Amino acid sequence: MRNLVNNLVRHESIETTEARAKEIRPQVEKLVTMGKKQTLAARRLLIQRLHNERMAHKVFEVLSPRYADRKGGYLRIKKSAKVRRRDASVLVTIEFV
Repeated sequence: MRNLVNNLVRHESIETTEARAKEIRPQVEKLVTMGKKQTLAARRLLIQRLHNERMAHKVFEVLSPRYADRKGGYLRIKKSAKVRRRDASVLVTIEFV
């Protein structure tokens, strides 16, 4: 799941299964909310949770200021008409609003 979270932060939009998107949505929203505090402790917690200093920097410097006036709901899950061939899982796109 950590890799999905890192990829979502890196690309700001990824295509994955519906179950995985619903699983990572609260995690990423908590990270953005944590980054909105703009403290050293928040930055260190982001680095600890993401295990990637560059992605923590992006959340802290780019994503959190973008949603400074928003109280929540930073992500959108859009269903697509595609299904995976091997197991017929429904694919969705999860992206920042």
